[in-house]
Amino acid sequence: MVRIYCVVGCLAAFAATKAANTADLPKQAIGPGTPFDWSGWYVGGHVGYAAGQSDWSADPVGGVSSSGTTVLTNGFDLFKGSGSFFGGLQSGYNLTLPSCVLLGVESDISFPNLIAGTTSTGTVSYGDTQLYSGTVRGRLGYVFDNNWLAYGTGGFAWCYDQLSRTQLAGGVLPSGTNEGAFPWRFGWAAGAGVEIPVAPNWSARGEYLYTGFDSSSRAFAGTPELFSSNLSLHQVRFGLNYKLFGDDAVTSPALITKAPAVATEDIWAVHGQTTFVSQYAAPFRAPYSGPNSLAANAGRETWDATAYVGLRLWKGAETWFNPEIDQGYGLSGTLGVAGFTSGEAYKKGADYPYTRLHRAFIRQTIDLGGETQTVDAGINQFAATQTADRLVFTVGKFGVGDIFDTNKYAHDPRSDFLNWSIIGAGTFDYAAEAWGYTLGGAVEWYQGDWSFRGGLFDMSIVPNSTDLDPQFGQFQWIGEIEHRHELWGQPGKIAVTGFLSRGRMGTFQDALALAASTGDPINISAVREYRSRGGVSLNLEQQIADGVGLFGRAGWANGDVEPYEFTDIDRTVSGGLSVQGKRWGRPDDTFGIAGVINGISKVHQEYLNAGGLGILVGDGQLPHPGSEQILETYYSFPVSFARVTLDYQLIVNPGYNRDRGPVSVFATRLHTQF
Repeated sequence: MVRIYCVVGCLAAFAATKAANTADLPKQAIGPGTPFDWSGWYVGGHVGYAAGQSDWSADPVGGVSSSGTTVLTNGFDLFKGSGSFFGGLQSGYNLTLPSCVLLGVESDISFPNLIAGTTSTGTVSYGDTQLYSGTVRGRLGYVFDNNWLAYGTGGFAWCYDQLSRTQLAGGVLPSGTNEGAFPWRFGWAAGAGVEIPVAPNWSARGEYLYTGFDSSSRAFAGTPELFSSNLSLHQVRFGLNYKLFGDDAVTSPALITKAPAVATEDIWAVHGQTTFVSQYAAPFRAPYSGPNSLAANAGRETWDATAYVGLRLWKGAETWFNPEIDQGYGLSGTLGVAGFTSGEAYKKGADYPYTRLHRAFIRQTIDLGGETQTVDAGINQFAATQTADRLVFTVGKFGVGDIFDTNKYAHDPRSDFLNWSIIGAGTFDYAAEAWGYTLGGAVEWYQGDWSFRGGLFDMSIVPNSTDLDPQFGQFQWIGEIEHRHELWGQPGKIAVTGFLSRGRMGTFQDALALAASTGDPINISAVREYRSRGGVSLNLEQQIADGVGLFGRAGWANGDVEPYEFTDIDRTVSGGLSVQGKRWGRPDDTFGIAGVINGISKVHQEYLNAGGLGILVGDGQLPHPGSEQILETYYSFPVSFARVTLDYQLIVNPGYNRDRGPVSVFATRLHTQF
């Protein structure tokens, strides 16, 4: 299934790439009344929110029937990042008649974040979770004033759900027994919407859609019980479509029909990307394994698709929203190697695609003078001008790595290296939930060749958690100093980044002492107290010739206290080389090679040897510890509308264990963006 999702995402991105020069919306302001050609094929994406319920009945053989209603609506929780929102893709065809009547057909697929609920009878708890859904619908509309469209829509709907039954106390099965079923549901959809042009070949829409599914029945395997349920959902959707095979020279009306005929600046920007990564760990020596060990002769895949939607607010201010569809797992469930093998793999994996809002932030830039610089439009960036001396404030939800510890040659797992401890300093235990994002704020001061950055960020409610702390009681301070320079006429920079985390953390010595005194298995969560953990890292990048660059990092973190968010590394040093292919006649290719050595403190080694588990590592024992050594090399080249990367990693002493490995990891990455 993940290959199907990847192909769908890549095709949508390919269509949008044809309009790369129109991705900033609107590129040109055009007066109202300019005709927009609605006829033809289109592709697009949508986000929305759902409210609904499922009426059910349970009929046990020889028992008493029960029934109820499960509410599937969940409010948005900023700190958990959850709610009954969804994202998806659509494609369709329109035909506009001379009478301005529009006839169309559209198909879509949606991936929810949390359209789910549970109901309890006292002895049994029943749950219903929608995994994904879609429709095939007709559209009947009317085009007003040669530009905006009002329409009704209706047709076939389907969804794939997960039903669950959990036995509570006093039932026919042991308490806590869980059973599941996965029914397909088929029904109908109806709704209405409004769609308006926003740029050549681009249109935006708002839509209401109702989907209804009649009752279907499933039998849970462990109980003689027939469970029947229906499903109904109300959805509010917002979408963006790109018309295929259109004429980019065709003009369209302004986003707001009452806006001036000529706008003085762009107000909207939309970009997108999709990335697919497949990794395989070859067979290797493994005389024993533990709960967090890397598995041999195993492969995993990840896929994601992201929309980057921006809006100018006022002079120097912009806001960005990044809904993303994620699916898949890292190797061994993102376990077994401290310098993990794929930056595209989150700590929270899933068999089925789901939607998250990874970023939602406001950025304010204040010019302070100096040389005027031109900034090209890009991911989460408007085309703009700014002065060399400036202040930049960023507040909201985003990744710490968006601002701190950046490196031109090794930072983005979608375009350069994949390994966690190469694309960032492995000791940088930055604040984040399991997907790598957090809430907070940062300020940047650019003055001449210097930059000074500082930030305050929320940490997880407990170490390595999916939920951020709603009280901001676990938090982190980050500071960075950067100097830009030229060596022999070639640009480069050097930066120093420091962090101080405050939260409930345990020390390895306390965990060892408690296990020795009680005889119980070692458990660091039992010795957590409110304390600090800090670290510092050095980041270097240097161009040595046109298209050739060197980079390096080194870092240290307090090895007496458990890492809180990122990975199990107390010290690290890495370096590498990036070369563009114009030197061998392929200017769009890139070759990279890098190495990293990761280490942990002696007491950290003793903790792992006693059976302790870290964020990513823990083989159940560590009688022969050693530094984790990783070599990574990749070659990236364009193929049609996408970029393909072939990647190889050699990992010596995975998880600091000299008894296991070495491991060869092979990867293929497919990426496209507009």
